[in-house]
Amino acid sequence: MPLNDDQNSDSESSRLSESTASSSDSEYSRQSFNSDSSSKPSSPASSPPKTITFDELMAAAKNLTDLTLAHEIAVNANFCIKHEDFPQNSFAGTVKQIVHKAFWDHLESELNEDPPEYEHAIKLFEEIKEILLSFLTPGANRIQNQICEVLDTDLIRQQAEHNAVDIHGLANYIINTMGKLCAPIRDNDIKQLKATDNIVELLRQIFHVLDLMKVDMANYTIQNLRPYLQRNLVDYERTKFQEILEETPSALDLTTEWIKESIEDELSSISDESSSPPGADSSAKPIISPTLVLNNGYLKLLQWDYHKTIPETLITDEVRLQELREKLNLLKIIACVCLITNNMVGAAIVDVPDFADQLKRISVPLLEDMNKKTFDLKEALNAIGVQVCSTVNSSLTERGLPTLTEEMQSNLIGQIAHIVEENNPVRSLIDKRIQFFLRSLLALPSFQKGMPSMPGGLSVIQTEMELVGSQYASIVNFNKQVYGPFYANILRKLLFPQAPMGKAETEGPTS
Repeated sequence: MPLNDDQNSDSESSRLSESTASSSDSEYSRQSFNSDSSSKPSSPASSPPKTITFDELMAAAKNLTDLTLAHEIAVNANFCIKHEDFPQNSFAGTVKQIVHKAFWDHLESELNEDPPEYEHAIKLFEEIKEILLSFLTPGANRIQNQICEVLDTDLIRQQAEHNAVDIHGLANYIINTMGKLCAPIRDNDIKQLKATDNIVELLRQIFHVLDLMKVDMANYTIQNLRPYLQRNLVDYERTKFQEILEETPSALDLTTEWIKESIEDELSSISDESSSPPGADSSAKPIISPTLVLNNGYLKLLQWDYHKTIPETLITDEVRLQELREKLNLLKIIACVCLITNNMVGAAIVDVPDFADQLKRISVPLLEDMNKKTFDLKEALNAIGVQVCSTVNSSLTERGLPTLTEEMQSNLIGQIAHIVEENNPVRSLIDKRIQFFLRSLLALPSFQKGMPSMPGGLSVIQTEMELVGSQYASIVNFNKQVYGPFYANILRKLLFPQAPMGKAETEGPTS
């Protein structure tokens, strides 16, 4: 495949962006920049500068936590709470083990006294009662009354004064109640509790299983809450972010800077690509597409340095965007390897079925850690080059054809190794084509389910690119739904600072 196709690809990209922007921005401008809606959830209001108190800061932090958690529950079907403990060999794990052992040893010594001392045990039963009651659903009055009656700490104290506490009977009642309330996955834990005779060890294990049941209950709640959040997430997130903005007016500073940089990039691109004809007004400001500005900003997130803070409106998807960036980096290298190999030895492998898949199978294991700081990309590319030469030679030998000469092998390995260079022409070409595909994807109407055509040179990674593109478009389209009104206010101020004030200015546009 000729490497000079990038010029054609770039011109196609510009035409696509311009045509899409011109068709969509008139509608965007009408809806977003001239709206007179006053609905609070969809109308972010600007706030004057003010001093932020500690309580306001904590309230904003809580809103951000709620927003992030709700977003994660709704968009991540695998999100769940996990029961985690400190590693045993860690300092925290050692301290916890020592403290817990001291507590349970003290409890055992109290129960072994004559007469037994029950005060600490009674406090444990009181805590167990509260945990069991927290598992009950509204309306479970009968079992609630039973738990309160059997684990009545005042009654247990009276029995203790007369040395008449049936501590094993209380423990058995607790275990049976846990068996009624637990998830099926805990049935085996309940059986093990019933087989434990030592009362101190039994109480310790009861608390362990109760901790697991708390996690089960939290995940059950998340599972039931997810459909509701998915139906109402746009309004919920927008309302929560508006509350954050009211508490901390600087909560859009990074987002504003992100959009401003995208505008500057677009202005620079326009000035590079066009020159004023003779007699034209050179002082006239170029017309910039708000949609194009936003889409270019979203594209920059796939090349973002995630050591820097991401724009505030994208914090909830930061991890997902970073994962997509890492996947694209891997796919870019694989596409480069395949393109170089095809250009150099394409005639020798043209009849080999699934040769591109063989190259992927060679490359992926050697590149899987490429996003780690300690990864040596140049060394990995050298190893890939050697294996590619070996694979090509094996294929040629099987078909009775002469193998690659030493010079051809050295050249192939060298060209693959040079992919490590940021300005490598093959790498730049593949990167432009990936950007063109993603830009085309963002230009599609949100209701359109299909994918744009795959640019040349990317067919080897088409399946993976379409999956990444689908995930990326989903993040972007949802983000636009939630934060579109906030972006509209920022874009209006940056692109149209001379615009007359109106209701849309003071109350905000609709999405």
